[in-house]
Amino acid sequence: VQLVESGGGLVQAGGSLRLSCAASGNIFSIKDMGWYRQAPGPQREPVAVIDNGGSPKYANSVKGRFTISRDNTKNTVSLQMNSLKPEDTAVYFCRAIVVDLRGRQYIYWGQGTQVTVSS
Repeated sequence: VQLVESGGGLVQAGGSLRLSCAASGNIFSIKDMGWYRQAPGPQREPVAVIDNGGSPKYANSVKGRFTISRDNTKNTVSLQMNSLKPEDTAVYFCRAIVVDLRGRQYIYWGQGTQVTVSS
């Protein structure tokens, strides 16, 4: 299974970016899909997660600014980021919990995409 992200870049504070992630490979179904971010340092924090029923959860720091969505027919997840702040600068990673035909669950990560917000 591969997760391929796109959409990162450089934007001024107050601007918008949209991240997309497509999962491909041996996939029977996908449970949660989400976005995590990692600023310089060891910790990777959750930003937004959406389950296969479409229910989203957001980190408090992005509520009201970011919107996560997914297309189960295409195994894709997107993150619309508005009103970006310099503190949103990080590498953003897509994550998916993939279920195989035997019901086993595996966690996969994308390679990461850089988001830089200038002040």
